[in-house]
Amino acid sequence: MRKRDALEQLPIDDRDWSSLAFSDQLYHLEVEGFLLIPDMLSAEHVAQLKAETARFETSPMDYSVHQRDRRLHPGPNPYPGSAWEPYRFGDQGGAITELIAYAPTVQFLERVFGDDVVFMTYEYARSEPGHPGISLHTDGQPYGSSTFGYECSCPVMIKVLYYLDDLTPDVSPFSVLPRSHLSLHADGNPYTRYETHPDLVMVTATAGSALLLHPRVFHGTYPNVGSRSREMVQIGYRPAWAGPVKEEVPEWESHDHAKLSASVKPLFSDRNIRKASFEQENKPADMTRTAPGISPHRWNRDQGSTDQ
Repeated sequence: MRKRDALEQLPIDDRDWSSLAFSDQLYHLEVEGFLLIPDMLSAEHVAQLKAETARFETSPMDYSVHQRDRRLHPGPNPYPGSAWEPYRFGDQGGAITELIAYAPTVQFLERVFGDDVVFMTYEYARSEPGHPGISLHTDGQPYGSSTFGYECSCPVMIKVLYYLDDLTPDVSPFSVLPRSHLSLHADGNPYTRYETHPDLVMVTATAGSALLLHPRVFHGTYPNVGSRSREMVQIGYRPAWAGPVKEEVPEWESHDHAKLSASVKPLFSDRNIRKASFEQENKPADMTRTAPGISPHRWNRDQGSTDQ
């Protein structure tokens, strides 16, 4: 951790993220609330994505004309004021659609979740010079909200932020309040927003990096005081057991689903699926005695371990 050479002297988490073993990555995601994986996408892959995002119609967010947004979403528009239409993944295809099933990411999430991976959300955002920064907020809201709908009411979800441009201290770097998702205090109410916090940490990254985010950790972005824009695509995934609080999340269109590639199609499963039952037994017949995924030793395994 070092201090940036600027007026605010904000701490930057500039550790060597590429050196982390899987157990260290898991610890950082679960305990700190976020994880950066550098060089997740090649320069060629980033160029393909930028060629497609360049054709997106976007709209400004309500707090700044310098933050442009497009939500890729089925069904009625749950995000008033944002650029939206029922996105036809099967028709439009290309790098944007295939990114949903990007193998390194999905395989990593399968290890983290220990369950089938369900694709829930997709968003494109562009921070332009003059962008004032995004307030500290959470993406996980247990009763739903007008901002996130019911998609983000899932009890477990990971947002994957793919950066298509470098994050530098002057161009909208990521801001995060580590471990804030662990708080039991009222200050941790996931519906609260903060202008800033004295323990805020800045995260910079190179284009092609992926930042994995726990939905309950407080995070945002710093302003864009540079001379260029910064693009990002964000995809939300959850384990199959962890469905939304209400079965009101619109499904992906079936005619789009039929046109998806074989790698992408399995992730377009029922967005409302839950592996849970209200009726519970105190002593079910099929109880097990081992569960590595909840063992405190899960953070001590070496990189080659696969028994998650």
